[in-house]
Amino acid sequence: MATPRTVAFHTLGCKLNYSETSALAQLFESNGYLPVKFEEEADIYVLNTCSVTEQADRECRKIVRQAMRRQPDAFVVVTGCYAQLKPQEIADIPGVDLVLGAGEKFRILDYVDDLSKAPGKGMVQAGEVRDVNTFTSSFSFGDRTRSFLKVQDGCDYKCSFCTIPQARGASRSDTLESAVANARRIAEMGVKEIVLTGVNLGDFGNGTAVIEGERPRKEALFADLVREMDQIETVHRFRISSIEPNLLTDEIIAFVGQSQRFMPHFHVPLQSGNDKQLREMRRRYKRELYAERVASIKKHMPHACIGCDVIVGFPGETEADFLETYRFIQELDISYLHVFTYSERANTPAAEMPGAVPVEERRRRNQALRGLSEMKRRAFYQEHLGAIRPVLFEHHKDANLLSGYTDNYIKIEIPVQQGQMNLIGAVQLQHLSPDGESVHCLQVP
Repeated sequence: MATPRTVAFHTLGCKLNYSETSALAQLFESNGYLPVKFEEEADIYVLNTCSVTEQADRECRKIVRQAMRRQPDAFVVVTGCYAQLKPQEIADIPGVDLVLGAGEKFRILDYVDDLSKAPGKGMVQAGEVRDVNTFTSSFSFGDRTRSFLKVQDGCDYKCSFCTIPQARGASRSDTLESAVANARRIAEMGVKEIVLTGVNLGDFGNGTAVIEGERPRKEALFADLVREMDQIETVHRFRISSIEPNLLTDEIIAFVGQSQRFMPHFHVPLQSGNDKQLREMRRRYKRELYAERVASIKKHMPHACIGCDVIVGFPGETEADFLETYRFIQELDISYLHVFTYSERANTPAAEMPGAVPVEERRRRNQALRGLSEMKRRAFYQEHLGAIRPVLFEHHKDANLLSGYTDNYIKIEIPVQQGQMNLIGAVQLQHLSPDGESVHCLQVP
């Protein structure tokens, strides 16, 4: 019997990318390939890229070099958002054999099975993103505690700073029935927590994707998906990944507030606390609506964790604009921030806007908001000290400890106990770790 060819994967970027990498791994494995770790020698290396990071090109080149050092004759495939946006740029990287765009990604075996190591530049298979109209469901696996389930892809929004619509195409969704079936499959694998993911998750059901060759009936809205998922008794926990404030309805918030399976944790992008900047960014809400969403969450779930994305240094952001954003966030009852420094993206309206903020000033504003985030997180953790909350126990880098997250997304540490891994148990939150990044706990019998 012939030795199976080996394949290794590396993922850059978001939770959605991780779910899709797992789907690619399943494709290879079901066709006789043997998946190995990326740090090992392999016949094929697949790199799933991201376009959000400023250093996409640098990261891609570094990882390709690492693969080539391990196995100079390996076949290297690059796909993902960066591959759709800059296919020829990637094809010119020494060692890259094949570049696959958004429409070709899940047909990877059609190309890999028939190709050998290219003698020069890589082959590009990346069609126009406007022609991408299919939805391929996927979910991450390998971690028995948590899985990221993709239920939506693409985006119809035209935010002036964003390249994601250019990289992933129009909004399209899985069917309700398929998404629920995938959640059940994940539960059968022993996974305790499912995170619903998408490019614009709250837009679930509004796309017109062709799924498996047939145009589906008018799909349900995201609120309907949440209700259907909540009925799956074999899934212990659901989380909603990032959702736009204009799509996070009071109906969804109220439902999560009374659900036993959906966790009291929301991540809601803000981007700016200044209406002028929101308008320039082409966001679909004003800061007043954002504040209303936060108040609604806290009304239904006073203990809820709320995360927030913010961009600093967007063109035209004055010091007064930034301070308005800072004060707005300071007054919001949120728990932590993800802070992004604006960087120019080719073929986006923002890249041509006047009023560029000096790079050093962008970094200073980033640091200021990161400091505010640390204060917010610490205050949220301290607020819950002494409380008893359920935790899904996970691995910790220290063999003497277990890690995990409470239902409301407080990161905990607890002395290791035999047989607790991937179980949900009650803990009492005792005191903050020295760095304030987690809470030490005692298990409650």
